[in-house]
Amino acid sequence: MKLGVALSGGGIRGIAHAGALKALEDNGIKVDIIGGTSSGSLVASLYAMGYSPYYIYILFKKYAKELTQIDSTPIISGVGSFMFNKKLSMKGFKTGESIEQAYQNLAIRKGIKNVGDINGIPLVITAVDVKDSKEYIFTNNIPDSEKSSKQYITDIPIGKAVRASSSFPCIFCPCDFRKHRFLDGGVLDNVPVTEVKKQGADKVIAINFKADDIKQESNMMDIAMRIIDIMGNKISEESLEMSDFILTIQTDKTGLLEVDKLDECYKYGYKATVQALDQIRESLDK
Repeated sequence: MKLGVALSGGGIRGIAHAGALKALEDNGIKVDIIGGTSSGSLVASLYAMGYSPYYIYILFKKYAKELTQIDSTPIISGVGSFMFNKKLSMKGFKTGESIEQAYQNLAIRKGIKNVGDINGIPLVITAVDVKDSKEYIFTNNIPDSEKSSKQYITDIPIGKAVRASSSFPCIFCPCDFRKHRFLDGGVLDNVPVTEVKKQGADKVIAINFKADDIKQESNMMDIAMRIIDIMGNKISEESLEMSDFILTIQTDKTGLLEVDKLDECYKYGYKATVQALDQIRESLDK
């Protein structure tokens, strides 16, 4: 039996995916195929290249603040442009170049340049082209049934692929690659269960995040994250129905780029997986 795992987007909470993968490994559950969207793609790509879940966690701790704080000017400049000129300027958003460069360097360490060069487990990363409103899949293995499809791309650099999948609207600029302008894959599919299935997975575990409850004292970021989670889970309803087990992780009001909660999120992912082990094994044994 081949087991696939589909990792959702969720900003800095994505490190919880590494905790979940570590818990699966520690309990003898082998992952044969992996896919990810947005922050899920950051973890999935490193795992497919051969980085261990714990080392992925260490890498996130090392690079997170750098990746979320540089190569941008205040977003308010873009908002101001919109308010007074009716035209939103891209200069207020992060370019994502730091993410691209960091991941390309990590790929080079493994002797890898493009997604198609990965010789480990099958990998799928999703992104959306805002020009033609279509989902594109970056992968090291185009399924036989999709050989003629132009929506599968193998010759994109690793760094460019994860940057494209993680270009969250209104935070990051679109990522240009050839004729495409890519944004976050979560725009159309936040949990790529369908694509993981196409890679030959007999069973698929989908991992997403619980939308935090809104209370009287909740701030605007709490509300924004609640909306993001609701939208992401709603968009992915069809994909989630195709999974064999849905592991939903609660991360206690962690903001989109709140790097100070990395340690907590990693532990949330590990703990949630351990607590669900009996149910996971039961679903895999059916």
